[in-house]
Amino acid sequence: MQITLHHAHEARSMRILWLLEELGADYTLRVYDFFNKSLRSEDYLTIHPAGRVPSVEVDGRVMLESGAIAEYLAEQMPAAGLHRGPDHPEQMEYLELVHYAETIGQHLANLTQGHIVLYDDWMRSPTQIGLETKRLAKVLTRLEAQLRDGRAYLLTSGFSAADCAVGYGVWLAPRFVSLAKMPHVAAYRDRLMARPALQKALPPEGAKRIYTKDFYEVPDV
Repeated sequence: MQITLHHAHEARSMRILWLLEELGADYTLRVYDFFNKSLRSEDYLTIHPAGRVPSVEVDGRVMLESGAIAEYLAEQMPAAGLHRGPDHPEQMEYLELVHYAETIGQHLANLTQGHIVLYDDWMRSPTQIGLETKRLAKVLTRLEAQLRDGRAYLLTSGFSAADCAVGYGVWLAPRFVSLAKMPHVAAYRDRLMARPALQKALPPEGAKRIYTKDFYEVPDV
């Protein structure tokens, strides 16, 4: 299987980079700058017409959606044990969690827009940023409840592609919300951070990052 991942450091494509490392896959990485026009280049727009990441080329065919990519790659490499198929008792929960990543991701994307992409104060809406911050905290409470039974990862059967999908949001969330009242999510994040594959998916030293602050405060109204 020939795999090419189109990626920008710290963007949602990090989910798939992490997953590829967990799978032990051979792949080619194409890295783009989130802030310049490389994602809007004519060449890249032929791959992803919206100019976003991730996109993955697998044996000459293109996939664009993180959840679908995660499902497909994990299913194609069963030896890694990161897929939960039709005969697995946790398949329903697995599929729902892979796609719950986008529920978390939409609030992270809106906060990234408000804090970073809209770089001048006059462009920003403190009201919108405040609402998105509360919404992000709210969607994380679902994970706090799920992890309260002592499981190490999202499924009782162990680590899966769902952890890569959701885990990206858990990795990024403390830039915007405190996990002080979500101790199980915080401990889960620590377990994810200890995984060598996640460490390999982080930007290399000296790389240009999207997030330059440890924490982004809600601006005053």
